[in-house]
Amino acid sequence: MKLLIDECSGPVLARWLKNEGYDVFSVYDEARGATDDEILEQAFSENRILITNDKDFGDKIFRDQNLHKGIVLLRLDDERSKNKIRVIQKLLENYSDELNNNFVVVMEHKIRIVRE
Repeated sequence: MKLLIDECSGPVLARWLKNEGYDVFSVYDEARGATDDEILEQAFSENRILITNDKDFGDKIFRDQNLHKGIVLLRLDDERSKNKIRVIQKLLENYSDELNNNFVVVMEHKIRIVRE
């Protein structure tokens, strides 16, 4: 699975995912300061699922109808890296086959999948 980790989601999550064997592009490490449009375009062109904390991507997908290969929007009460890793680990263990081409909102105790 190919993932693009937005700058706001952090380098710790990106490193953990790389260590777990995922093909990861980290905006924080490799393209700091990239615009949302650039991030979305790169994720689409490289067939990557975008993991972000930035709810502006919801507008880009649903209002502006931008193309994507999958968006995971983290809406967490606890934004610490340890919690992000725990939540993403659970998501990948239970829902990895439902992430492609869908918009997924992830909270600590709830996952909502908007199928495209």
